[in-house]
Amino acid sequence: MDAFTAGILQRIETTQSDLTRARETGDEFLADVEQAELDDLRRLAAEHGVEVSAVA
Repeated sequence: MDAFTAGILQRIETTQSDLTRARETGDEFLADVEQAELDDLRRLAAEHGVEVSAVA
């Protein structure tokens, strides 16, 4: 796994965790921000052929 792939997968995992935490605490604004970031990261991964389905 190259550095780009490892980095993007790590960022997706972290963002998913942050999104879950924001939702659990009821922070709707932060949840929206994290969801947008997650969407962008998934789009970027797809554009570069990185499979993200394995990320929890």
